Amino acid sequence: MQTLQTGQCGLCNHFGEHHAQAAVLVTIHSSKTAEPTLLDECGHPKHAALHLKVTPISGCDGFIPAAEA
Repeated sequence: MQTLQTGQCGLCNHFGEHHAQAAVLVTIHSSKTAEPTLLDECGHPKHAALHLKVTPISGCDGFIPAAEA
């Protein structure tokens, strides 16, 4: 498990936002930890056409904090 910091994809509202209530995302948001091998969708509107898959420790300038679990 890796500890996540503010600004990383795993704690961003756009990380897996198409299935935001999935148990794995709720766990990541509440524990602020994630498996380093996890890949999920980036739902950021500027990136949507690219269908990006990112890890929880990835990051970009479009970070928006996810709602607290």
